[in-house]
Amino acid sequence: MRGKPDQQLAMLTSLSTEDLIPADHPIRRIRRVIDDVLAELDGELDAMYSGIGRPSVPPEQLLKATVLMAMYSIRSERAFCERLNYDLLFKWFLDLAIDAKAFDPTTFTKNRDRLLDAEIADRFFAAVVRQATLRRYVSSDHFAVDGTLLEAWASHKSFKPNHDDTDDDEPRTDGEGGAVGGRNVEVDFRGQPRSNQTHRSTTDPEALLARKGNTAARLCYAGHLLMENRNALIIDAELTAADGYAERATAIDMLARLPRRSRRRTVAADKGYDTKAFVAECRDLGVTPHVAPHTNKRRSAIDGRTTRHPGHKISQRVRPRIEEPFGWIKTIGGGRKLRYRGRQRNRAWFLLTTATYNILRITALDASTT
Repeated sequence: MRGKPDQQLAMLTSLSTEDLIPADHPIRRIRRVIDDVLAELDGELDAMYSGIGRPSVPPEQLLKATVLMAMYSIRSERAFCERLNYDLLFKWFLDLAIDAKAFDPTTFTKNRDRLLDAEIADRFFAAVVRQATLRRYVSSDHFAVDGTLLEAWASHKSFKPNHDDTDDDEPRTDGEGGAVGGRNVEVDFRGQPRSNQTHRSTTDPEALLARKGNTAARLCYAGHLLMENRNALIIDAELTAADGYAERATAIDMLARLPRRSRRRTVAADKGYDTKAFVAECRDLGVTPHVAPHTNKRRSAIDGRTTRHPGHKISQRVRPRIEEPFGWIKTIGGGRKLRYRGRQRNRAWFLLTTATYNILRITALDASTT
């Protein structure tokens, strides 16, 4: 007999989201790691709020939502909240009931400054690294460093001379009161000299014009990662202005944040780090620079005393793995073009997205060892 859809609604049901997620689903392992991280941050999260007043959306749900947005390539907070209304896996991950309504997208906006002031992104990332350290997945001796450009949420049209006070919201006129176009008028800057010293973006003043190789220059920020070489986990991350010198300077800062020890460490890097200043500062920190020698029309800052050791070849063989998290952040994480304005907001996003990548690596390593 042919069946027919049963459109009768159930009056009462005992079904929960826990019953709907398969027991062997990979996201269960991911949530266990995140729950351990959030339990460690409970004191910091509690200090952000007053003891009286109306209860807010739990900050744990906002952090978990940010992780889901990175894992499922959800571009905006509004799109996430729309999906949260009908995606039961998302509700399970955020500890919401089946009939619970999604919170408003402006909840992210209203709580972003609070999370920034409490440095929750830094603490969340550090707690994830501690989870990897407790599992002995992290090497304390051998590292790799690299940087990349992340396109800012600003266009070339917003890159104007410093003395130009024209308001983008005002329509252009021909000088006699006649309008010549709306806000998004055609702009021809071909042949005009444009630099970060004479121009700035009116959309995101902290974004700088930068490029790598022979690519076109764009308004960007610079993302930096410090990777340990055992399991390719990220142990430090930073987002800075793309001023052309940030890669080497930030690499030194991240190496300096490592716990001091008497035993020497190694750091692998590409040819862009082969400078006398970077090599000297690494050695001052007790780190042997295993950089790729740059011998094209110049002399390398390292010589056979470094390159003759097998460790240099091993470091250079492992170093390309640092491109994997950069690729994941730009594609899956949605960081090819940043979604916020200002360095601090984008830095917090970069740290949380990098922490999400680490969580996925930790759960994969957990699965391979059990």
